[in-house]
Amino acid sequence: MIILGIDPGSTRIGYGIIENNKNLELIDYGVIEVKRKESALLLKEIAAKLSDLIQKYKPELAGIEKLYFSKNVKTGIEVAQARGAIILEISRHQIPIKEFSPSEIKIAVTNYGLADKKSVAKMVSRILNVEKLGGFDDASDALAIAITTAMHKEY
Repeated sequence: MIILGIDPGSTRIGYGIIENNKNLELIDYGVIEVKRKESALLLKEIAAKLSDLIQKYKPELAGIEKLYFSKNVKTGIEVAQARGAIILEISRHQIPIKEFSPSEIKIAVTNYGLADKKSVAKMVSRILNVEKLGGFDDASDALAIAITTAMHKEY
C-alpha cells in the first residue's frame, strides 16, 4: 500500500511517500513550494502540484497533520486555507485521509510527544532504513506523518 504524508504550510508543503508492505519503504519525499501571491491563485497552485504528485505515485491512503493553534493569526489562517485545499484535492482523488495532531505524530515515531524536529528526522531515517534525510524539516515531518498513518491504518 502506498501512503502519502502531508505537512501543510502556507507556501511550503512537505510531502512524504512510503510503501507499506511487510516493511515501510521510502519512495519519495520533498516539498511543494509555491510563490506567495493572491490567496485563490496560491491555493490553486497547491492543488495542481499535489494532483501531479497523486497522479504520479497513486497513493491509496493519505495522512495530514491537524492544524494546531498558531500565535500568528495571519499565518494560522493561511495554513488553514492551504490545508483545506490539500484535503479537497486528496478527496477529489477519492483517497481516504487520516488526521493526526503533532503530538500523536511525535509519539508514533519517537515515543515522546514533545520530541524536537531533529529527533523526529533521526527516527524517520531509522524506521525507513535511510542513511540520512536531506532537505527541509517539512519533508521529514511529512514522512513522519506517512509512518504514523501506516501505523494507524485499519486492517
